[in-house]
Amino acid sequence: MKQYLDLLQDILDNGVEKGDRTGTGTISVFGRQFRHDLADGFPLLTTKKLHFKSIANELIWFLSGDTNTRWLKDNGVSIWDEWATDEGELGPIYGAQWTAWPTRDGGSVNQIDYVVDTLRNNPDSRRILFHGWNVEYLPDEGMSPQDNVRAGRMALPPCHLLYQFYVAGGRLSAQLLIRSSDSFLGLPYN
Repeated sequence: MKQYLDLLQDILDNGVEKGDRTGTGTISVFGRQFRHDLADGFPLLTTKKLHFKSIANELIWFLSGDTNTRWLKDNGVSIWDEWATDEGELGPIYGAQWTAWPTRDGGSVNQIDYVVDTLRNNPDSRRILFHGWNVEYLPDEGMSPQDNVRAGRMALPPCHLLYQFYVAGGRLSAQLLIRSSDSFLGLPYN
């Protein structure tokens, strides 16, 4: 996948050294984009070994609304373990925000159901999107992921955070906004 390799080279050539919450530091670029026409095939990276089962199972888990790592572990996925509490809890991360976004009346909205319903019944809408950036539940950067969960917050803030859909000429297009991504490790999974 040439776009991905070009991005890695761009980071090396043009990246700026920045600090981060882990103390490791990063080399960072801002606002880069990829384009994939799925009519040409699925954009799975082939220059690096990926565990496709983890990619698929994590997405299924998110869409289920679950925020406990138990199901992931039962299905051979351990990528969330280091941020979970001993009980496997991650707080109101992706699945909770996607499928049970809190409403002002104490209820919740399933954003995934909203997107699917709108695509079926009003494909010309410019409001076909969902996201997970719920400021009320963002973690406190001064606390550990586990302490954030115990305080009712997300273990980590969402990285891939906004999905928008567009239908024209019978074709579905989508765009994804990623707030932060370890381009070598995490981006191929997003």
